[in-house]
This record gives sequence, C-alpha cells and structure tokens, in this order.
Amino acid sequence: MAIIEPVRQDTQHPRHIKKYSISLRLWHWVNTIVISGSLLTVLINSTITDERSVSALIKNELKNAGATVSDEQAGSVAHALGDSVWNIHIYFGYVLVGLLLFRLVLEFFQLADQKFIRKMKSAYRQFQSSKKERELAKHELTVKVIYAAFYILLITMAVTGLFLAFEDLLAPFKSIRHTVKEVHGFCMYLILAFIFVHLAGVFIAERKDNKGIVSDMINGGGNYQ
Repeated sequence: MAIIEPVRQDTQHPRHIKKYSISLRLWHWVNTIVISGSLLTVLINSTITDERSVSALIKNELKNAGATVSDEQAGSVAHALGDSVWNIHIYFGYVLVGLLLFRLVLEFFQLADQKFIRKMKSAYRQFQSSKKERELAKHELTVKVIYAAFYILLITMAVTGLFLAFEDLLAPFKSIRHTVKEVHGFCMYLILAFIFVHLAGVFIAERKDNKGIVSDMINGGGNYQ
C-alpha cells in the first residue's frame, strides 16, 4: 500500500467504508474548483498576461495598425490587464477564506465519527494499541498528517493573502510585506505539491484495492466492503 494512497476502510470498523457527509463533500469539490481557479489565474498572469511580453505585443500590434505608443503607455495597458486577472485571483481568495471558515465550523458540527481530529486521534490510538490492524492505522495516520499539513497551508495562504489584499489598511506592517508575499508564493508551490501527491494517491487507490474512493467522495460512501 503506497503511503500516499487514501483508503476506503474505516480504521475503527475495517469491514465498513468511510462515510462522508454531504457538507464535507460539498466543501471538498467547491474547494477543488476554487483552488484550481486561483492557481489558474497565477498561471495566466505568469504566462499569457506577463507584463513584459504583453507590453511588447501591444506596442507592435499598434505600430502595425499605424499607431505609435511609448513603452510607458504600452506598459500601463499591460499592467492594467494583469491587474484585472489579479482581481479575479483576489475574489477566489475571498471565497477560499470563506470555505476555510466553513470547514473549521463544520468540524464542530460533524457527526462524531466523521470529525477530522477525532479520526486522527483514533488512528493514533489504534496504531498504539492494536497489532491486528496496525498497518492500516499507521497508513491512515500518515494520510491524516498529510491532510493536516494541507489545512495548515490553507490557513497560511488565507492569512497571507488577506494581508496582501488589505495591505493599504495594514500600512504599519509594510516592512514585512515582501516576506508575507514570499511566504504566500512558497505556500502555493507546497499546495501544488500536495495536489500532485493527492491525485497520484487517488489514482493508485483506484487502480488497486481501494477502487471507488472517488465515487465515495461524490455519493458519501458508508457501505460494507
């Protein structure tokens, strides 16, 4: 069993399939869309709307059309185009913050056996006490630790993103803006790494003993194996 491979089995009841509440499933898929959209805006701004290349393109096209603009004018247009994409990125960020708050609140209202922290503690206790299902518990605990790291990354992204979005209101902290921006960008790469690992794990699971794990996240799971 690959360490990144999520499992369908409930560690407390190995003959049962894990259950996922409709709220958690909704959060999962909406979060997937929002993070994908946010990353897409970064990709667009670093490639298609890159200020230097767009500025040169604008200047050349206008020149071919018989108009003449300065480098500064072309740069202003390119900058405005990039800003429009970043505005979309910011909106995605606001939604992501809302989803994160929703997930934190959901943790308090989930059924006891579906709470993330409870599952993590349960896997740890089972790993410590049970020899029979120790391998399954160890694997589940490892996966949960990876997910916990992902949640920490989301929180860091949300906090640093809000700082950058409201930097005018946080003028007294202007000296740390560069550091905050660097942390925000670095977390993005870590989230990309998590997405790759998560998708690889799901792919492996679907190809091996845990076929149906994607269906469980859509339909809720909870059946017997």
